[in-house]
Amino acid sequence: MAFDRLIENIVKMQNPTVAGLDPKLDYVPESIKKRCFAEYGKTLEGAAAALLEFNKALIDALYDIVPAVKPQAAYYEMYGWQGVKALSDTVAYARSKGMFVITDGKRNDIGTTMEAYAAAHLGTTDVGGESFDAFGADALTVNGYLGTDGIKPLAAICSEKDKGIFVLVKTSNPSSGELQDMKLDTDERVYEHMGRMCESWGQSLGGKYGYSGVGAVVGATYPEQLKEMREKCPHTFFLVPGYGAQGGGAEDVKLAFDKNGLGAVINSSRGIMCAWKKQGLTEEDFTQAARSEAVRMRDEIISSIGKIKIV
Repeated sequence: MAFDRLIENIVKMQNPTVAGLDPKLDYVPESIKKRCFAEYGKTLEGAAAALLEFNKALIDALYDIVPAVKPQAAYYEMYGWQGVKALSDTVAYARSKGMFVITDGKRNDIGTTMEAYAAAHLGTTDVGGESFDAFGADALTVNGYLGTDGIKPLAAICSEKDKGIFVLVKTSNPSSGELQDMKLDTDERVYEHMGRMCESWGQSLGGKYGYSGVGAVVGATYPEQLKEMREKCPHTFFLVPGYGAQGGGAEDVKLAFDKNGLGAVINSSRGIMCAWKKQGLTEEDFTQAARSEAVRMRDEIISSIGKIKIV
C-alpha cells in the first residue's frame, strides 16, 4: 500500500516528518513576488506563479532530507483556478523529486460525489476513453463523519491505485473536544469510535509493515489522546499536526510511534516555511532556513524516539 512507500522513505532518511506547504502570499519573499507581478501583474495569475516558485524552491531545499510534503488545498483555492493549477503543479514537482505527497483537502461526501473527489485527488479521470491524473497525490485527508458511505469510494481507489487516506480522528485545534470528546452510549468517546472505524476500514488495505492504507489525523496538542489512539489503533498510520507553531514538541509526538519508531509522520508547516524569521535571517535566505529547521526537527524527534527500523 501507499504508506509502505512512505515508511520506506522515512526509514531511508531517518526522518518521520512532512513539510506542510501552506503558502500565504505574505510568506513569499518580495523578490519572487516582484518577478511574478512584473510578468503577470498583481493578479490571481501573478499570485499563483509566486506560490509555485516559492514551493519549488522549498522542495528543492528539502527533497533529499524530508520524505513528504503536504499542500493544504485551501491556500491554493483562494487564488481561483490559477491557484488550483499551482497546487497541481506543486504536486507534480514534488513527486518528480521522489517525495510522497499528501493533499490536505479534508474532503467529505458520499456516493458519486465522493467517487469524483477520489478520482480527482487519488485516481484518474476519463476523457473520451483516455485516462489522466487530475492531481495525482499519494494520499488525501478526509472527514469520516458521513460514515462508511464516504469512505468506500476512497478505499476502492486506494486499493486500485496504491494510494492512502488520512481520516480526521482527534484534531489539534482548541475546540476539537466540543464534538470529538463527547461520550457515546457505549461510554466510548467520538474520537475513539472514529479510530476504531479506521482500523475496520483498513482491514482490506493491509500493508507489509503492519499499517493499512487508512490512516488517521491525530494532533500532537493532545498527547494523552495520541498515546491512547496509538495503543487502540495498532494498524493505523498517523498524520500528526500540531508540532512547532501550535505548541507540540518531540516529547508529545513520540507517543504516536510504535517500538520501532514507525507508525506516524509529523507535520510542520509555518515552522519550516517561515523559519527564516525565527532564525533572524532575511527572507532571501528562506530555503537555507527551511532546510536548517527541517534538520533540527528531524534530529529532535529522532533523539526522542531512537533509530527507525523495519523488522
